[in-house]
Amino acid sequence: MASHCKHPENESAPAVHVCPVCGQRGKKVARLTMEHLLQPALVPQIGTTQSYFCETATCPVVYFPLHATAAIFHKPDLRVRVGLKEDDDPIPVCYCFGVTRKDIWDEIDRTGAATALRRIKSEVQAGNCACEVKNPSGKCCLGNVNRVVQEGFKKATPVA
Repeated sequence: MASHCKHPENESAPAVHVCPVCGQRGKKVARLTMEHLLQPALVPQIGTTQSYFCETATCPVVYFPLHATAAIFHKPDLRVRVGLKEDDDPIPVCYCFGVTRKDIWDEIDRTGAATALRRIKSEVQAGNCACEVKNPSGKCCLGNVNRVVQEGFKKATPVA
């Protein structure tokens, strides 16, 4: 890890921290994730304190710092759409392989099946993912993909 990415204070930072806007808990996010996904002009504003990813769908904040002296970043500050904070298609579900909620739901409506989860798992097992630099949360998408598949089956119209 490059020395500019590793900060001793971050090693002991709490795994979760409260978003200053919505009051919900957010999880640690790596500086590397933010460097890849923020608009390039905003990268110098990251600072050295640990940052967190706000998972609250209705909150405009994406990244917030442990210490209030560092910048807070909102949806427009990113180069990608933050799927869990979006309502309108295309809603990204898997950033590594370009799978959207619409892709999954359309396949379920058309065929009564969903192959996205199996395809993505296979790619992950083959080492072809880069979640830490493509997914705004910095984490694997498989949980979100599974949730979207389950939602798709609940709302699906029966295949004739």
